[in-house]
Amino acid sequence: MMSLDFTNVRALTFDCYGTLIDWETGLLAVLRPWADQSGLTDVDDTRLLAAFSRLEPVTQAENPTAKYPEILHRVMRRLADSMGVGAGEADCEALANSVGDWPAFADSPAALSRLKERYKLIIVSNVDRASFARSNERLGVAFDAIITAEDVGSYKPGPGHFHSAMDWLRAQKIERSALLHVAESLYHDHVPAKALGLRTIWIRRRREGVSRATRAPDAPVTPDATFATLGEFADSILG
Repeated sequence: MMSLDFTNVRALTFDCYGTLIDWETGLLAVLRPWADQSGLTDVDDTRLLAAFSRLEPVTQAENPTAKYPEILHRVMRRLADSMGVGAGEADCEALANSVGDWPAFADSPAALSRLKERYKLIIVSNVDRASFARSNERLGVAFDAIITAEDVGSYKPGPGHFHSAMDWLRAQKIERSALLHVAESLYHDHVPAKALGLRTIWIRRRREGVSRATRAPDAPVTPDATFATLGEFADSILG
């Protein structure tokens, strides 16, 4: 963990999936049974998630205004094609509608509840409003602002979410310097946030590296501090 002064922090922006919600487990709950039923028993979980990590950002870039369930539907079809097997409509719909079933990391609800007592909490997520609402029930906290890809008409690592967050902060008379961005994905979050001059916290859920469902960043990036869990971050910032 690197040294970081938390004294002037007033607001926290959060990525959700991979940071607060365990999207690897959620994705595999759909992809693993499909792969086994399709005869892909030699394709392990890491390879399934790696294929997803390649196809999701391409599909988002090609369809920036599509809602996230539509993105997942298209990714499922492409993933099957890339592995030389089929994916029926039911398979595509299963992935498309699965977001609300993805579990929260065990420490997320309690850590968010503690952080809420002192800071403004803002979601900046690559999903749609309806999908996030289902996930929010698992997190159990009322966020002060929710910014989704549906709201901004684009997907991270595009800057739209962060510009919208800055607009919200200005309306609340909160300076940019009083914000920390908290996220797992170096590709989706830390690279664009650092490009905008924001301080970032890396929640490194997988100690051996980045999420298997997230592609590697296109450029080197150094977060301002790193924690293994959101609970560890909450302990540090709350003192």
